[in-house]
Amino acid sequence: MKELVRIWGLCVIVSMIALSSFAQKVQVVYGTCTYYAPLSQSVDEAKRTALERAKIQALADEFGTNIMQRNVTNVANTQMGSAIDFKSLSLSEVKGEWIETIGEPTYEDIVVKDNMLVVSVKVKGKARRINSANVDLDLRVLRNGTDLKFQSLQFQNGDDIYLYAKSPIDGYMTVYLYVESENMVYCLLPYASSSLGAYRVEHDVPYCFFSKKEACGDKGDVDEYVMTTAKEVEYNDLYIVFSPNEFYKSNMIAGGGNLPRKIPFHDYQEWLSKCRSLDNKMQVVVKSIMIKR
Repeated sequence: MKELVRIWGLCVIVSMIALSSFAQKVQVVYGTCTYYAPLSQSVDEAKRTALERAKIQALADEFGTNIMQRNVTNVANTQMGSAIDFKSLSLSEVKGEWIETIGEPTYEDIVVKDNMLVVSVKVKGKARRINSANVDLDLRVLRNGTDLKFQSLQFQNGDDIYLYAKSPIDGYMTVYLYVESENMVYCLLPYASSSLGAYRVEHDVPYCFFSKKEACGDKGDVDEYVMTTAKEVEYNDLYIVFSPNEFYKSNMIAGGGNLPRKIPFHDYQEWLSKCRSLDNKMQVVVKSIMIKR
């Protein structure tokens, strides 16, 4: 009995050390960016670009970058950190991933200088080092058609939206739409009538989500979606969450009418942060969509 207690105690200690070691992988990072945008670009679009680049800068400063045989990418080390030529750098080339934004990004005065729109932003967030290559997912947003030739991130009010997806391995997937103007996140996949925690995808099988015609399995479960806006221009973000490990969608409330289930953006971020902290194989792909009235 004493020996059993010793073994149990040792297992608890080992587990605590392992959990502590894993938790240390998530850390707080800071990023800044001053973005010079053409005057033809809207303020909202310039702010989104500046914020994305600030996040990339934070990840590059903390975790470094992979050049990946691209000569036009330039990383110069300075006393202020690494200065990056963003003409070719993307999130796929930094050695870290952004998990959660802490608080609200801070924007300085947006001014026009030398016929350019100048946007400066500071952002704070949680991130972790990428220790292995992500799954090579093939994800494409489609507009008004299920053929790949309809790939687009620019929509008009009333356009249909579809998502093409193919994974080289078996796994689980959820799809959410963040509506910035409402500060709300809607669950698009699994479908509203589904009791599944996440949609099961098989390796090398092409899926076309949000289309009853192209659906795999029970077509009665499929929800089809239309992009709408009351603004001149609106930006939404499509969050595609994938893992080879089973996970479960966030707890949501009814959207009302024909709207999907929904959750406040802050609560969604907390759920996603917890999921990613517990599963280092989980990856999130964000597709930014512009909708014009």
